[in-house]
Amino acid sequence: MFEFIKAWYTRKFSDPHSVTLLFLLLSCAALLYLFGEFVIPVLVALVIAYLLDWPVTKLEKLGVGRLLATTLVMFAFIGLVFAITVGIVPTLWKQLSNLVQEAPSMVEQGKYWLLHLPDSYPALISVDQVKVVVNTVEKKVIEFGQMLLSLSLTSLKDVIAWLIYLILVPLLVFFMLKDKSELAGGIAQMIPKQRRLISQVWHEMDQQIMNYIRGKVIEIVTVGVSSVVAFSLMDLRYAALLGTLVGLSVLIPFVGAALVTIPVAAVAMFQFGVEAQFWTVLIVYGIIQALDGNVLVPLLFSEAVDLNPVYIIVAVLFFGGLWGFWGVFFAIPLASLVKALFNAWSGQRENISEEVSG
Repeated sequence: MFEFIKAWYTRKFSDPHSVTLLFLLLSCAALLYLFGEFVIPVLVALVIAYLLDWPVTKLEKLGVGRLLATTLVMFAFIGLVFAITVGIVPTLWKQLSNLVQEAPSMVEQGKYWLLHLPDSYPALISVDQVKVVVNTVEKKVIEFGQMLLSLSLTSLKDVIAWLIYLILVPLLVFFMLKDKSELAGGIAQMIPKQRRLISQVWHEMDQQIMNYIRGKVIEIVTVGVSSVVAFSLMDLRYAALLGTLVGLSVLIPFVGAALVTIPVAAVAMFQFGVEAQFWTVLIVYGIIQALDGNVLVPLLFSEAVDLNPVYIIVAVLFFGGLWGFWGVFFAIPLASLVKALFNAWSGQRENISEEVSG
């Protein structure tokens, strides 16, 4: 066993390019782990810059200068964000406030429905089982309310930080787009000359990250708008809020769709009862999720993501536990990065055991 490990280590890390890649990887991981909170504006700006680089590049190909192209795209992006903030956010906030006010009534109605289940299905469920479920749900609802209250209180001190982000992030995005070549050249100068594997991994990941971010935004908008339209046509209450939640749920692969089913089903049951329209809402919601998973995702991410669903779920759990929201958002690119690193270190996939036996 020792000889096997020694042979593997000698093969993989006797190459200076491998050592440089390992050192860079460990440095970036340590930086994010120790100072992740301080570099959040940079991460946000980097995501937006990746998203906006495509229209800037297209304008450049049409003969527009880099500075002018960046300025035009930034003005369009800021205008779009402002329009969304003014036109959509107030509606979502109003629906959220109304939903919070009606939440106790919804919980009581759900409790009443559960307590009467043994009368309808005595052979399947008992009163004691229902009481255990009701007590557990009530406890979780109280814990969730306390968590929301604590978040609202702690978020007050972050208002100034958010105001600073509103100024810093657009500036960072503008200069990242305008000075893309200079910034890339400066970073390249700081990396040692033994960077063949770094270049290999970077070229493999750069286009994947761009495709992933652009595809994820398209997926959020498509699923969200489709859900809002479908819920509105079925006259479901809080259609805009629930549709937005469905759109945002695609940020968390597989898990998000399961979580957002709870509020959609709860609102539909509170409004329609366990009637035909309730099941219609669930069926339409299931169709939207099926089309997203089987049509939209393969269409958008066929080139950006080539990972088994098990690896994706593990990546969501692992990186989400490390870095919270941003770990979840970048779970698939980070999993792709791990795969790219494995490919780079594997080289020609030579058989180490043959060398040991020799």
